[in-house]
Amino acid sequence: MTRTVGLIGWPVEHSRSPAMHNAAFEALGLDWRYTLLPTPLDQLEAVVGRIRSGDLSGANVTIPHKQAVMAFLDEIDPAAQAVGAVNTIVPRDGRLIGFNTDTVGFKRSLLETGVVIKHQPCAVLGAGGSARAVVYVLRELGAHITIYARDVAKASVLSSEARALSEVAHIDPATRLIVNTTPVGLSPHVDASPWPAEVALPAQALVFDLLNNPPRTRLMQQAEKQGLRAVNGWGMLVYQGAAAFKLWTGVEPPVEVMMTALRESMSDE
Repeated sequence: MTRTVGLIGWPVEHSRSPAMHNAAFEALGLDWRYTLLPTPLDQLEAVVGRIRSGDLSGANVTIPHKQAVMAFLDEIDPAAQAVGAVNTIVPRDGRLIGFNTDTVGFKRSLLETGVVIKHQPCAVLGAGGSARAVVYVLRELGAHITIYARDVAKASVLSSEARALSEVAHIDPATRLIVNTTPVGLSPHVDASPWPAEVALPAQALVFDLLNNPPRTRLMQQAEKQGLRAVNGWGMLVYQGAAAFKLWTGVEPPVEVMMTALRESMSDE
C-alpha cells in the first residue's frame, strides 16, 4: 500500500517539493508519494488528524502554519522547540512529533556560500516561522542580527535589534548577509520585492532569498544589478527536504536526484 506524505500550507500550489521527493522515492524504489495539501487555518487541525489516523505518513509544514501547527502535536523536538516553529511532522508510536529541518537546510546552504558572518552584522527580513529558523542558525554561527519586519513587536521576540521593514534605508552599511524570509516576490507576484527599489543594498552583502519560485526573484535581480552575490532557496529546500525524507522513511535520500528534479521542474515552467 502506497504511503503518502505532503505539504501543509496556504497557498502551496507554487511548491516544487513533490517533484524532488517523488523523484527520490522512485530512485530508491520506495512505494511512497508526496502530494500538496492546501490547508486554510480553519482546516489545519483536521489535516493534522489525517496523520494521526494513518491516512498520511507525515507532512511538511510551510507558510503560514509553522507555529500554529505546534498546538496539534504531542511532542516537539528540542531544536524545533528552541526555534519556536515546526516544518516537519513525523508519526511515531501513535504520537505526532514536530521537527524543524529548515535549520539544517539553511545552515548547510549558507555554509556552501563561504560567507563569513561570525561577529558580522546580518539582516533578516520578516519575522515568521522561516525567520525563526534563520535566526537560530545565525545566532549559532555568531552573527550580529537585526530583524526588519512589518510587525516590530513580533520581530522583537526573536531579536533585541528589531526594526520596521520601512527602516531598511538605515541598515548598517557593513552588513554581510541579508536573508529574505518573507513571501514577497513569490510566484505569481514575481515583480514584488521586500527591498525598496530606491534603497541601495549594503555593498558587501550576500543576498540570500529563501524563495525558490521564481529561481531569480526581484530581490536577487536588485542585488545582481549592484554587483552583489545572490542565492535563492533551492539549496535550503533540497537539504531541509532531505532531512525530512530521512525522518519519515529512515532512509538516506539521494540529494543529487532531488536537486536535479527541482531544477527540471523549474525549467518546465
